[in-house]
Amino acid sequence: MITNGMSEAAENLLGTYLKDRRTRLDAAAFGFGGSRRRTPGLRREEVAQRANISPTWYTWLEQGRGGAPSADVLDRIAGALLLTDVEREHLFLIGLGRPPEVRYQAPEGVSPRLQRVLDALETSPAIIRTAIWDVVAWNRAATIVLTDYSKLAPEQRNILRLIFSEPRVRAAQYDWESVARFVVAAFRADAARAGAVSHVAEFVDEMCRLSPEFAGLWRDNDVRSHGEGVKHLRHPVLGRVAFEYSAFAVDGRPDLGMVVYNPATPEDAERIKALLARQGD
Repeated sequence: MITNGMSEAAENLLGTYLKDRRTRLDAAAFGFGGSRRRTPGLRREEVAQRANISPTWYTWLEQGRGGAPSADVLDRIAGALLLTDVEREHLFLIGLGRPPEVRYQAPEGVSPRLQRVLDALETSPAIIRTAIWDVVAWNRAATIVLTDYSKLAPEQRNILRLIFSEPRVRAAQYDWESVARFVVAAFRADAARAGAVSHVAEFVDEMCRLSPEFAGLWRDNDVRSHGEGVKHLRHPVLGRVAFEYSAFAVDGRPDLGMVVYNPATPEDAERIKALLARQGD
C-alpha cells in the first residue's frame, strides 16, 4: 500500500524511529517539567513545539499515517530531537528515500588513528584532503615523493594552488595540461557534492585572477570523479616513477577523503623504499 508517496512499511519505520529518538531525551534538560511522567522522554506535543509543527501531524507521523513530510519538516524534527548527522541522514532516508542536502562544515583535522593508517603505508605516498582539496594530513612517503607539506603554510597546502602556482609541482607532471584539467573537474564535483560551492567562491575567484589557465578550465564546467587511475611523476631523484592511485571516502567524515598512491611496479616500489632509507640516514 502506498499513501502520499510513502509505503506503509516506510511510514511505520519512520514512526518507530521518531518515537524511539523522542523517548531517549531528558525532558528536564529542555525545561519541560510538570507532573510525573508515565513514560520516559519528551511528549509528542513537546517535540512538535520544538519543531514548530502541528502536534496532530507529528502524532500521525509517529503512528505511521502522516504521509511523506517535506525536507524542511524533517530538518526541523531532526533539530528538535537533537539528532546527530548520521541519525539525521537516516531520518531522511526513511522519510524521503534520499539523504539530506549536504551542509558543508570546515574540517577539524584528522584523528591520531587516521594518521596511523597513513603512516602504516610505508612506501605508498598517502594524503588526507578536504572536499575543497586542502591537504590536512600526509605520511612520510608523501613528504619525500610528492611535497613536504609541513614546509608550507596551511593555506598553501591546496592541491589546485600547488598545481597552478608552484613551478616545482608543475614540472613534476608528465602531462600537466591533462592533470590540470582533471583536478579542476574533480574539484568542482567534490565541492558541489559537499555543499561547499558558496564556500569556495572566493578561492575560485582568486585562482582565476592568479592563473588564466585555471580560469579557462573553470569556464569549461567539466566534472569528473577522482576514483582511481595511474599517475606518472618526474621526481628529481627517482626520475620517472609511476603510481596507481585510489581515492577513498573516510567513513563518518564526509568532509575528508584519502588518496593513496601505490607504486605501479615492484621496481618503482624498491626505488622508493631505497630513497626513503637514504632520507632516513
